[in-house]
Amino acid sequence: MKRSCGVLLPVTALPSPHGVGTLGKAAFDFVDFLAQAGQSWWQVLPLGPTGHGDSPYTTYSAYAGNHYLIDLDLLEEDGLLTKEEIEAMDWGRDPTQVDYAAMYDQRLSLLEKAKARGWDRDKAAVEAFVGENRQWLPDYALYMACKRHFHMVSWQEWPEDIRLRQPQALERMRQELRENVELFLYVQFLFFRQWNALRAHCREKNIGIIGDMPFYLALDSADVWADPASFQLDSDGVPSAVAGVPPDYFCADGQLWGNPLYNWEAMQRDGFGWWIRRVEGAGRLYDILRIDHFRAFASYWAVPRGETTARNGRWVQGPGMALVGVLTSWFPNIRFIAEDLGQLTPDVVQLLQDSGLPGMKILEFAFDTTHLSSYLPHGYPRNCVCYPGTHDNAPVMGWRQEAKPEEVAFAKRYLGLNEEEGFHWGFLRGGLSSLADLFVAQMQDYLGLGSEARTNTPGLPLGNWRWRLTADALTPELAERMHESARIYGRL
Repeated sequence: MKRSCGVLLPVTALPSPHGVGTLGKAAFDFVDFLAQAGQSWWQVLPLGPTGHGDSPYTTYSAYAGNHYLIDLDLLEEDGLLTKEEIEAMDWGRDPTQVDYAAMYDQRLSLLEKAKARGWDRDKAAVEAFVGENRQWLPDYALYMACKRHFHMVSWQEWPEDIRLRQPQALERMRQELRENVELFLYVQFLFFRQWNALRAHCREKNIGIIGDMPFYLALDSADVWADPASFQLDSDGVPSAVAGVPPDYFCADGQLWGNPLYNWEAMQRDGFGWWIRRVEGAGRLYDILRIDHFRAFASYWAVPRGETTARNGRWVQGPGMALVGVLTSWFPNIRFIAEDLGQLTPDVVQLLQDSGLPGMKILEFAFDTTHLSSYLPHGYPRNCVCYPGTHDNAPVMGWRQEAKPEEVAFAKRYLGLNEEEGFHWGFLRGGLSSLADLFVAQMQDYLGLGSEARTNTPGLPLGNWRWRLTADALTPELAERMHESARIYGRL
């Protein structure tokens, strides 16, 4: 990977009008800002449709786009909505926070109006789009139509014939729910049309997109409903054990995620075709794919059904290079980043080495005074990605307030931090100047924001993923300083 740098910012955090960041003007402006700031990469969080808790890591589909991100102004320009219809909605009062309740209550009803106007006009283009995405889109549209019909309860609570996907029941529901099935097909058509236009602008500005692929899928998802044999479920669709991580730096009880575990034996029988299709779908969205929770390819934490915390789980061997090797050889044009954080047991270290993928180095983890950490920049290999912190960490200025005083003092000594330069700018300098081929910082770090601007707090089920940029935050002066920092450390 060429020596370069980028910015991590969720699409939802853009200062778009109407309550949430979208794929419209604010996204195009942000790409322009990145180019002016000497950046090469925009890292985004997963783009899928979110459910309860609003986490982009718990989505209804591994392939679909979140309809919250569809820009309403672009739909107005396209004749699909009117200005009066958009402005009649209440999108929330605080421009620094996403009001997900308002999104949930109102966004889809507007898109129904757009579909009513555009379905016949765009029918040929929609049919072509469905044909290009036949491996996932018809199942997803029917799944979402059924969820809406059954008041959004999990598919495990649907009538047995639909839950178990009996062919006659599926065909009956396609006919009965035809209007809703068409709605969800059209919504995906709109999302991907806007996303592809944004990607084209990124290419014009030489900005690549780093995407995030969650390792696990939500139990209540179209993917699990459509292919239960690929997961460790009983005949009623109930997991015998679920995913999580053991107690760690973030949570004393570990994290009980609740995702179903994969049936690796079944997946391997067809050469991991399920994973090949999934990565192929992600490759249509992103230039680099960050594999979240990479360590689970080596071994994963399985928590027995019924446990209320993740404490009583156990490590189970994963597929290792049998799968990772398939993915890297099958997709030579897709670059991968391995999120190798957490408890790095020897099997994880060996898998990362065997795969040749770049791992991650987190500066905020570097300053434990009890030992010299592998996260200290002087020890980085070139083949890695340095982050001050990820979306799961406080911004640098928040870390300064939350970390142990001795860790902050060590950081000041090690990085030569001073008030004249600014604590956060010195912290960024530490990563930019490292040997890591790629340096990526949260936008909050460049803005010098604190914990009030945190994207996610692991273990906190509600209240995350809400922070947003204000419209005046991205100034020419900031772009100039970021550009100069990238230039000095050879990352332009």
